Amino acid sequence: MSLQPSNNNSLQPTPKSRLHNLGFPRIGAHRELKFAVEAFWKGEQNEADLLATAAELRKQNWQRQAGLDWVPVGDFSLYDQVLDLSFTLGNLPARVQGLEGSELDQYFRVARGRSANDSACNCVHAGEMTKWFDTNYHYIVPEFSAETRFSLNPNRLLAQIEEARAQGHNAKPVLVGPITYLLIGKAKDETDPLSLLAQLLPVYAELLKLLADKGIEWVQIDEPALVTELEPQWQAAFRTAYATLSDSGVKLLLTTYFGQLRDNLELAASLPVAGLHLDAINAGDEVAAVIEQLNADQVLSLGVVNGRNIWKTDLSTLLDWLEPVARQLGERLWIAPSCSLLHVPVDLNNEQALDAEIRSWLAFAEQKLDELRVIHSALNAGRGSVAAELAENLAALNSRRTSPRVHNPRVQKAVAAIDAGLGQRQSTYPQRAAVQRDQLNLPLYPTTTIGSFPQTPEIRKARLAFKKGELKAADYETRMKQEIKFAVRQQETLGLDVLVHGEAERNDMVEYFGEQLDGYAFSQFGWVQSYGSRCVKPPILFGDISRPQAMTVNWTRYAQSLTDLPMKGMLTGPVTILNWSFVRDDQPRSVSCYQLALAIRAEVQDLERAGIDIIQIDEAALREGLPLRRGQWAEYLNWAVEAFRITANGVADGTQIHTHMCYSEFNDIIEAIAHMDADVITIETSRSDMELLDVFDEFRYPNEIGPGVYDIHSPNIPSVEQMVKLMRLAAERIPAERLWVNPDCGLKTRQWSEVIPALQNMVDAAKALREDKAAAA
Repeated sequence: MSLQPSNNNSLQPTPKSRLHNLGFPRIGAHRELKFAVEAFWKGEQNEADLLATAAELRKQNWQRQAGLDWVPVGDFSLYDQVLDLSFTLGNLPARVQGLEGSELDQYFRVARGRSANDSACNCVHAGEMTKWFDTNYHYIVPEFSAETRFSLNPNRLLAQIEEARAQGHNAKPVLVGPITYLLIGKAKDETDPLSLLAQLLPVYAELLKLLADKGIEWVQIDEPALVTELEPQWQAAFRTAYATLSDSGVKLLLTTYFGQLRDNLELAASLPVAGLHLDAINAGDEVAAVIEQLNADQVLSLGVVNGRNIWKTDLSTLLDWLEPVARQLGERLWIAPSCSLLHVPVDLNNEQALDAEIRSWLAFAEQKLDELRVIHSALNAGRGSVAAELAENLAALNSRRTSPRVHNPRVQKAVAAIDAGLGQRQSTYPQRAAVQRDQLNLPLYPTTTIGSFPQTPEIRKARLAFKKGELKAADYETRMKQEIKFAVRQQETLGLDVLVHGEAERNDMVEYFGEQLDGYAFSQFGWVQSYGSRCVKPPILFGDISRPQAMTVNWTRYAQSLTDLPMKGMLTGPVTILNWSFVRDDQPRSVSCYQLALAIRAEVQDLERAGIDIIQIDEAALREGLPLRRGQWAEYLNWAVEAFRITANGVADGTQIHTHMCYSEFNDIIEAIAHMDADVITIETSRSDMELLDVFDEFRYPNEIGPGVYDIHSPNIPSVEQMVKLMRLAAERIPAERLWVNPDCGLKTRQWSEVIPALQNMVDAAKALREDKAAAA
């Protein structure tokens, strides 16, 4: 946001600005939703228990938002808000229609392939999952076909509205808008999703009129598609859609976030809606142009507090910028976070173990609402009404700016010394591949896993006891080595070709590394939802990054000592560590990424010196950081790919570098991925039936690739036949000599009872493929 101090620092209040929120974290301050949903899946709770927990969480969330002019309703979900909308619109995949069970059973079948009471043989293909724009939140992709029909099912939303009203809250229902819904969905045949608009709009209109009949005044209708580059037919669709919905009887707040409107600014401002929400963190420079184009009756909601990061807002500087806007708009100004607070933890007050100085620099969801309340009071009653709060805020900001813990001259000097040579391998891929084939002696269609194995209750219990000081370091190491040995023996028994140590000692693929790097801090309860019941606790990157000592070498060396088979060293890459952290906002992201690259590069070289011949550097979040507009892609990809190359390329030709990417549409950046020059890339393709490999029909990918054949986010166990079928599809695009067989992601969230038969089927599938190849020869 461009926040330049105003020359007019008037203390005169500007009355009647409004305060609202776009969405609140649904998981609970202590992940109550996660545990309730998983208990339901295991049969430990019934449906009534689960729904009671959900109702209590909604009640708590609304209480936390008390005092707002409107609270969001419908932002709560048991799994995913896009999947909720699909059910509201009656858009269920044909494979779940007509199956026995409740609507909740159908819901979880789409989400994960199976509900609570379904057996392994009574399951369906789970819905495809991908990232919500440029966040780490995953949604279930709507499915369309020539057979798609929409029909309204409003019960979930209406029930939540009644709950909120009964508790005394002014409800503002939240919906994903029709254009964004069609744009993020996928057709399973040749159907153009946009051709479905004519039959979709009457269902939206029916819902909005129903809400009007229930006395709803405002509906928040989210259209983040407006911050992306839209083809002319999609821009026209916006005009058609909102012309149709404009007489629905409710006031529509058209909500955009995650970026700038740019070439869609005139379009957004011209739509016949009662209000427009602009992400002023990313699009502050567009505010004046939007105000100029809105008519005198339209509301402008400004997202002035960052809904995606955890640093305190500079309230005084914000007010310098916002007060003139408030004087200009008066009661037409609403203030809110930039986007839903789904992307930040719930409450900083739970973090009493966090370093007090660093804690003073932060704001979680509840604190962000407090910041908005301070801004709201300052606008409506003058800054004097919140003088103490503003002074406290300024003191915290000054503490962060001047803290010697933030800046490390040695690290800054190392980044300044980076040159092109750091990112170059000694030889080209064909030369390296020949050396690696001789050295590793792997079969055709080599099998491996992505890195992690089940994090059992015993592992989690031991880690918790160690963190609490109840288990000595030596005893903890002994227990983790027992788990590593078990994982190695299981892999040997299954017949895998390249083994992993299983990552028993790791709490999370990013947090584990952050804990061992200088420049990071960690919360205890800073959980955010990644997908479904999966929560992550992003580390807090507050300062310059360095690696005091080796992080993974001893564990990996021990695992290699247990077997004669190749053992992969497992690392998380710099771009993924960056994108899955709460990143400092006082320097360019690229600088932080280069700091991470140098730290992980040292780890790669230490693994190589320890005799590890295969090293996987996961970049699961490479595409996630891609700007939403193509015009900004090149700059990001240049430094992101270069950071990976710096990390990976300080090794000899015989050291095989792997990377992994999951649940991202990467077809349109395949050239950049090829430029990473990893010897082997493993990717998610199972949920999309190898659709992600379509790009290889036109792009000749030069290196080796492992398309995931086992969907680890579902409890379903894929058959040998299913995996062989997927690999045959892959072999139509990639020569068999360059194909690997692997799951689509790590296995930490699964149980051994699921993993062992699934991996056995995977190994058997590889054997069948080898036999096919031998027979063909």
